[in-house]
Amino acid sequence: MKVDVLFFGILKDMVGRSGETVDLPEGARVRELLFYYAQGTPRFEAMISSLAISVNREYAPEDWVLRDGDEVGLLPPVSGGMADSRNEIRDETAGEVRIVRERIDTEAVIGRLKRPSDGAVVVFDGIVRDNTRNRRTLYLDYEAYEPMALKQMESLAAESRTRFPVRAASIIHRLGRLEIGETSVFIVVSAAHRGAAFEACRWIIDTLKKTVPIWKKEHFEDGAVWADGEPFPQEIRSPGGKLGGSPHPSD
Repeated sequence: MKVDVLFFGILKDMVGRSGETVDLPEGARVRELLFYYAQGTPRFEAMISSLAISVNREYAPEDWVLRDGDEVGLLPPVSGGMADSRNEIRDETAGEVRIVRERIDTEAVIGRLKRPSDGAVVVFDGIVRDNTRNRRTLYLDYEAYEPMALKQMESLAAESRTRFPVRAASIIHRLGRLEIGETSVFIVVSAAHRGAAFEACRWIIDTLKKTVPIWKKEHFEDGAVWADGEPFPQEIRSPGGKLGGSPHPSD
């Protein structure tokens, strides 16, 4: 059977491509695919314990049985409704979720969300700073597994409305090249009371930085590196640090 494999962030640089199609035996599991790429590539094997795996845009464990035509994403740690082929989801009452490549109009996002019934609107504005660990930053490049990222962002917005007593939440993330001082991610939460809005906004950005497949490449005067991401939560991270045994076990 054939499965499509997608690489992101530092993995894309490591293997020298963004994706390919590989042949696997019928009934192969995710772990066999990881074994396939780990053979002869110590750097890849060393990263396995920090990876998350997606199958058809949903997080999947190592023992997940693959099917012909599956789309598998190999996801390194990410940088700090139903999704469709567009890169935005809007609900006039619940907020908007978008992935964009143009400058984020922050005032317009706030204006679209506010309602007369709201007692508070809390904003998180993630800005490109001019330095990282005492190195001068020139600019950043953001990339994403877009369909899955959009779906994960929509799930965060929806969960925030059930987890906290808030009316609406908007999440906008920008991709591509961002200059110093530009907004990379913009989150707005509205509620009747400020406490809930603060808590929900903090929860959204903290969870987004750990679970949404978006990666950041930092460009400096002396080179560029993929930013070290926060570890995936244990429940979606590949649990094994090493792979062993036959690449195609019968179990």
